[in-house]
Amino acid sequence: MSAPGQHRGSKTARLARKLAVAGTGVAVLALPLIGATSASAATPTVATASSLGYADNLDGWIRASLQVMAQHGIPGTYNGIHRNVIRESSGNPYAINNWDSNAAAGTPSKGLLQTIDPTFQAYHVAGTSWDPYDPVANIVAACNYAAARYGSIDNVWGAY
Repeated sequence: MSAPGQHRGSKTARLARKLAVAGTGVAVLALPLIGATSASAATPTVATASSLGYADNLDGWIRASLQVMAQHGIPGTYNGIHRNVIRESSGNPYAINNWDSNAAAGTPSKGLLQTIDPTFQAYHVAGTSWDPYDPVANIVAACNYAAARYGSIDNVWGAY
């Protein structure tokens, strides 16, 4: 074979090797990106009464909240939570107070235990929803606040 033919063959072989190496590199680079994209797209499960095996009602919301509170070392009892929920919202998770001083200042109290958004956000507990109307998230955040301020929701006997 002539020198020009061998040279062309060598160039072709080298190009094929480069493409194979580059192709492997791209595949190797693509795998972590595909995995990261899939992992980052996963939505973590938040604790709800249903996801924790409780009924979707006041009793279930309180029991689910107590389970989450126990996992995070937040004190409180069923009776303390129930007493405050009944006083604050009559058990309506969508209750909103549009008439008090908080509402006049632009931050109405919301949910079962009537938290204002800044308090809910400051005392939010990981693993619960960021929705202040979510019953478990509202109870747990309010109990976390009450624990920091009063030692426990059990020590709250009026507006807090």
